Amino acid sequence: MKVPPALMRKAGEAVVSYKMIADGDRILIGLSGGKDSFVLAHVLHELQKKAPVHFELVCASFDPGFEGFELEKIRDYAVAQNWDFHSVKLDIAPIINEKDFEESPCALCSRLRRGHLYRLMDEHKCNKLALGHHADDAIISFLMSCFRGHGLSTMGPNVPALEDKRIIRPLILIPEDKIAAFATASALPVYGGCIYKKYLDDNGDRVFFRQILAQIEQKIPDFRSLVLKSLGKIEQNYLFDKKFIDFLKK
Repeated sequence: MKVPPALMRKAGEAVVSYKMIADGDRILIGLSGGKDSFVLAHVLHELQKKAPVHFELVCASFDPGFEGFELEKIRDYAVAQNWDFHSVKLDIAPIINEKDFEESPCALCSRLRRGHLYRLMDEHKCNKLALGHHADDAIISFLMSCFRGHGLSTMGPNVPALEDKRIIRPLILIPEDKIAAFATASALPVYGGCIYKKYLDDNGDRVFFRQILAQIEQKIPDFRSLVLKSLGKIEQNYLFDKKFIDFLKK
């Protein structure tokens, strides 16, 4: 399957600009079964053929034990693409119920999933974890952080994880609609499932801020690109964090 040149260019720009991949890297690709992760896997495998550096790829899925999560179909798709594939399973629902996280299941699920993916990284000697977050994810996370008072923060393109591991997000400069268009045109499957999806669609912060983003872009058509530009241009002397203010400078 050939990824459109426009997507490859933006992914390549992100990889080069944020130094995501170096010679000798062994990268674990998180396959969630959704369109974003499948697009990510195709992008990285195509980039692997063209990149001036040598790196290896391993695909992995975390099975949360939810009804509708079709691990075997994800595995079959990966095998059909000749991707190296592995998986790990943990029944999440009982843990969420026990910890009383039913109203915010994503927070706990994310931590548990990430921990198990880190374990797979150790098992397969991977030093980087590639996730399929795109530009909309980064912008929405930024808005959520601002409105919650958590600081000027979002999903970084290339961030440290545990010990010598790093998390990279090669799709971070690509809007979701571009990824969705490619996924639809290529008939990419959707095998992921979450039993909390309806609740999150009705009550989740991320869905709410996705609606806000769409409303803003009706008034400011290039809002997404402007926010991404701002995220790459921090004027720290003009913010409120006292760590960055030189009170003695004349």
